[in-house]
This record gives sequence, structure tokens and C-alpha cells, in this order.
Amino acid sequence: MDQNLFNDICLRQLTFSGVHEGETVVVLTRGGERAEYADAFLWAAQQLGASAYHLRLPSPSSAAGAWAVGDSGLGNIPLAVEALKSVDMVVDCTFLLFSKEQFAIQDAGTRILTAVEPPELLARLMPTKELRERVEIGAELLAKAGTMRITSPAGTDVTYQLGVYPTLSEYGYTDTPGRWDHWPAAFVFTGGADDGVDGKIVLSPGDVLLPFNTYVQTPVEITIEQGFIQDIRGGAGSSGLDADLLRSYIESFEDPRGYGMSHVGWGLDERAHWHGLTQFPGGMGMELRSFYGNVMFSIGPNNELGGPNDTPCHFDIPMRGNSLYLDDELIVDNGELTVADMRPASRR
Repeated sequence: MDQNLFNDICLRQLTFSGVHEGETVVVLTRGGERAEYADAFLWAAQQLGASAYHLRLPSPSSAAGAWAVGDSGLGNIPLAVEALKSVDMVVDCTFLLFSKEQFAIQDAGTRILTAVEPPELLARLMPTKELRERVEIGAELLAKAGTMRITSPAGTDVTYQLGVYPTLSEYGYTDTPGRWDHWPAAFVFTGGADDGVDGKIVLSPGDVLLPFNTYVQTPVEITIEQGFIQDIRGGAGSSGLDADLLRSYIESFEDPRGYGMSHVGWGLDERAHWHGLTQFPGGMGMELRSFYGNVMFSIGPNNELGGPNDTPCHFDIPMRGNSLYLDDELIVDNGELTVADMRPASRR
């Protein structure tokens, strides 16, 4: 994308995020990554009258073999953490999520926006106030629920006991002190009780495996008891390849907490494409987490919600064509939201 165009969309983003005169904004990058993001956000912050500077962390000392969440690059640099705690907003171009350093920065009142997706995708999925309203309606419904049940034609039937952990929303910008969001994003989620997820999830071709950034090719049956995966196997008539890959990846961390069930919720952005991985293979798959009517469950850490599990092994798995119930009320019906106020105007 042309740098001037990138500057303009970053200006729109920081305007949504409430940046104003007298504030201080820091752009955080790592090594040589996303230098153009830093330039664009620094320019945008200055246009809004804010002070701004760029904090660049060293590159990782060696190539990581697996995507281990929670490694912020700040663990051995306490002075940098203190600097980030002292500002109004951090634009995170590294992915701090699940790290204790991010939680400390948020606790200090600093708001954080993660921006790591390709510029063209950021432009297409620019947040809107209307989308935020629909996301917040979903969050209100989810926060009141005591149970969530997910079913699918493929055989999924799993129940989450809710109420232990808070409900969080993502709508692509942050204008509230201490709040984190991810651009682009449009979904709501919470977590089941640590021992309160039971049933079976059947992944179907076309469901998404993140961070593999691939689509499921062969059915996978996942059995869950008391909040932990007990079995992963190929579905009927399947070669079992996807099941083998999923199992092997989790095993590689040598951490039994990698089998824990993490957050769960649904997507609301009708502009997001299910086929997005074919367009923007360089991103983290945020478009796939947000596409309208997907039901996404996660495996691994729940410290984002205040839980005890901080394993570095993490999976997000958005699924198509599922149904989701809150306290027996149908909320997502085979991939379609049932509550009119959560639908875009074109679907009401």
C-alpha cells in the first residue's frame, strides 16, 4: 500500500481510538518488522496533537519453531515496560497478548491496540461505530448467560458452564483506559469454567486452524471432559491427517495445559471473508476470527480472561455452519445470527 494511504487509515484508526492533544502514543515494533506501520502511526498521532515515539525491541535471538504466545520480548527489559505503563496508548505491532507484561501495562491504565495484519486488510476492515454497537449487544447477551451449547450437523455437541470469567468484546479500536483491542476484529467471547466444558467438537472441512493459517481438510473429532481435551482423532472415513497435525503440535509443547479449553464466542463482521487466508496469507488470521456467524473455540491459555492457564500453546478454531445457544436460547443458527440488533442492516 502507498505510504500516504497507510498514513490516512492509521489517522482514521487513532481518531476512533480517541487520541488527542496532550496524549502520548508509543508504537512498539520488534527487529526490522513493520517499520512502515511505525512511520504511519507516528505521523497520525502527530496530526492529532499527541506526542509520539517509536520503541523498537531486538529481534528474537533465534527463529521460533512454534508460535509460543506470551513471549512479549519485554520480559528482560523492565525499563521498557515502565515506559509503556506511563503513556496513554500503545500501538502494538509485535503481539503482546497473553504476556504478563501486557497485563501490567493495561493495569496501569494504558490502552493497547494490536495492529499486525497487512495494510490492505486493515483498510478494508476499518472499524465502525455501528459494528461496535452490534458487538456490544452480543457481549451483553453473553455476559448474562449461565451456559453455552454448540452443535453442528457434523456432530458437535459441547456445553460450556459460564459465569466464572468475564465477557470480552473486540471491535477494532480502543478509546477506554486500560482496554486492549485488535485491528481488525469483531467478535465476543468468554471462557468456560476450568472444569466446566464437556462434550464433543467435530471439525469439518473449511473450518480454520490458527496459527496454522490453514483450512481443515479432513474431519477431526475432539472429546472434552471437565475442561480438557481427552482425545483427538480423525472423523469417520477420514485419513486423520488434520487430527494428527493438531495432536502433534500440542504434544510438541510438552505441557498438559495445552489441552485446556480456552475462550469461546462468535464473529459479527459481515465484511470479513471466510476465504481471507487466500488473500492475505501474511497475517495472523484476524479476518477469520471475525467473519459473520462463525463460532470460534480456543485451546490453551485463559490468562487473558483472568484464568490460571498461561501455557504458550494456543489454538483459535473458527467454525462454519454451527449453532450456538445461550441458556437454551438460539443465538447463532447454522451460521446466521438470530438477534436482529446483532445483524447488519442489510440482514434485518
